[in-house]
Amino acid sequence: MAETDGKVRRILFLRVTLPSADAAYVRSVVQATAPFYSLLGGTSVRLLRNVDDPAQFIQEIAYETPESIELSRQRIAGDLRIQSFLQAWRSLLGGAVQLEVYEDLSTGS
Repeated sequence: MAETDGKVRRILFLRVTLPSADAAYVRSVVQATAPFYSLLGGTSVRLLRNVDDPAQFIQEIAYETPESIELSRQRIAGDLRIQSFLQAWRSLLGGAVQLEVYEDLSTGS
């Protein structure tokens, strides 16, 4: 686990399959939710689309978080701000949203 001043770097993947493949709409939703990334300490955001199934999208958010928060991520999953963000994604995009958090092992610690 890479550590910088008591912080750990994580990569959050939001996966969604939509009824249509309207990339412009998805981009506008991602831009509208950008203020939320400051809550995560977001450092970079990418929007990816599956070339074989254009209705599948992944939003990748790389962020740093205090190690103490990372250790209690289950508690944070119940945070109302996080739940509000996910609900907004679900209602705006009309699809199920899956969250996965990864650690980057390609860089040395």
